[in-house]
Amino acid sequence: MKVLVAIKRAIDPNVKVRMKADGSDVELNGVKMALNPFCEIAVEEAIRLKEKGLATEVVVVSVGTSAAQEQLRTALALGADRALLVETSAILEPLNVAKYLSKVIDQEQPQLILFGKQAIDQENNQVGQMVAQLIGSGQATYASAVNHVDGQWLVEREVDGGSQVVALSTPAVVTCDLRLNQPRYASLPNIMKAKKKPLETIAADSLGASVKQHSRLLGVVPPPVRKAGITVASVTELVDKLKTVAGVI
Repeated sequence: MKVLVAIKRAIDPNVKVRMKADGSDVELNGVKMALNPFCEIAVEEAIRLKEKGLATEVVVVSVGTSAAQEQLRTALALGADRALLVETSAILEPLNVAKYLSKVIDQEQPQLILFGKQAIDQENNQVGQMVAQLIGSGQATYASAVNHVDGQWLVEREVDGGSQVVALSTPAVVTCDLRLNQPRYASLPNIMKAKKKPLETIAADSLGASVKQHSRLLGVVPPPVRKAGITVASVTELVDKLKTVAGVI
């Protein structure tokens, strides 16, 4: 059984994001990049499925420039078997990424396709759902547990006020949430081995996906600076401030 994991290159979550001086976009020059944390959870889950004997091969795929090879190598060091890079310098809109990935899925024929629930840069939470629609498969989002029983994928997913378990036939698309697992650290021997694992580059244009630009970034602004707090002398004054200043009661 083959598991395919889609991953994304994103700004390292420990880095403070800065805007460009003209406000046109986020500053990426000289910024440390990393494997999107939710994608890392998806990679970990695929590796665990292989360790349980439920998967025979774990393939990771990313869409982007050649710089994404760094994150693919990270996934290989964590335990993936091989990697695919759909290389393009175009702006990565969710629908276009989903179309590229659906073409790769048609070629690879995996039984399970894993995504992080969203990327921490744009927070779109769209690609997994779009891929499921394009390939005509069942999907489960916000997964907190994934099991394979009687030829079906049983996915426990988080919903308001509790959890829900859905059964999916193969192939299935699952997006992974924080509570699914705790990703491992890549050991030095595995990092060295990852350099020799296969990483194939595919020209995006060769996939035959019909893509176009659907949106245009007009600009970005930093969040407003939080105002300094004040000290009150009594509960009465606190209640008065909550009513007249904060407007919360």
